[in-house]
Amino acid sequence: MNTRRSILLKSSVLASALLAGLAKAQKRLVRMIVPITPGTTPDLIARSIGPIMQSKLDASYVVENKPGASGMIGMDFVAKSSDPGTLLVVPATTVTLPLFYKNIDFDVINGFTPITQVVSSAFVLAVHQSVPVKNLQEFIAWARAGKGLFYASPGNGTHHHLCMELLKQTVNIQLEHAPYKGAAPAINDLLGGQIPTMFLPIQTGVAQQRAGRIRIIGSSLKDGHPAFPDIPSLHELGAKDFNVDPWFAIWGTPKMPAALVEQYRQAIVAALDDPAVRDSLTKQGLIIKTGSPAELLSMTKAESALWTRMVRNSNIKPE
Repeated sequence: MNTRRSILLKSSVLASALLAGLAKAQKRLVRMIVPITPGTTPDLIARSIGPIMQSKLDASYVVENKPGASGMIGMDFVAKSSDPGTLLVVPATTVTLPLFYKNIDFDVINGFTPITQVVSSAFVLAVHQSVPVKNLQEFIAWARAGKGLFYASPGNGTHHHLCMELLKQTVNIQLEHAPYKGAAPAINDLLGGQIPTMFLPIQTGVAQQRAGRIRIIGSSLKDGHPAFPDIPSLHELGAKDFNVDPWFAIWGTPKMPAALVEQYRQAIVAALDDPAVRDSLTKQGLIIKTGSPAELLSMTKAESALWTRMVRNSNIKPE
């Protein structure tokens, strides 16, 4: 009798373990698609918020990098997915893709479900130490007096590119664009003096200025960056109303149910409220900013309108 009871007990324990294992295996999967390479800001965001999102959603969570074609490969994957567990983290500049590339097979705004903005940042106008300017007025005079002057960017439609084109229109200067294949070679040529100027992410600019390699003229945020109060904004320096806010946001697949959107939004906000996550992101010069899906959609439409005007005025043609 004792033997039979022992066998039944062991069978019950084994069955419970199997059911628990099956339940774990059947947990829903949340896939955060990063449409650019590892080590970038969207990748940092996706991996930083992962553990807490996984806990809050009681789900498995994975980050998948799908880089290529200026982010369009990963975006296309999400836009054509019917999986409500698939999310996308992208910079604000993705709204400019139709301005630079023809035949995009998805709607860069309405082809996704807005969830929330996650962070904001700033770019800084920087010059190589050999360039004889220390403020915006000297920069303007230098640009107007020079001939064949170039600025670098990692490519069309990046914030590095858009910031300089907008500044050119704002203060009426001419500089030729030298697009590189990625940020690293562009920055290396700036640091080496082969290129005299470009816009840089604020944390990169501050580090290189401290190393004595470049000089920062001003930041892209109209009201300045709270973590770097000693860096004036270009607006304050005379580029009236110049304001570029390099924000990042998380989107879902098309037609995602509102209840699920809110569940994701709350999990993302909880992750960004975590002190360790917040510290990790703010050390990269990022400002935590969240909001509603409606606010994200409104911001995105305003961003699209801004850059559409700028590109039209610059007479830039899509490839």
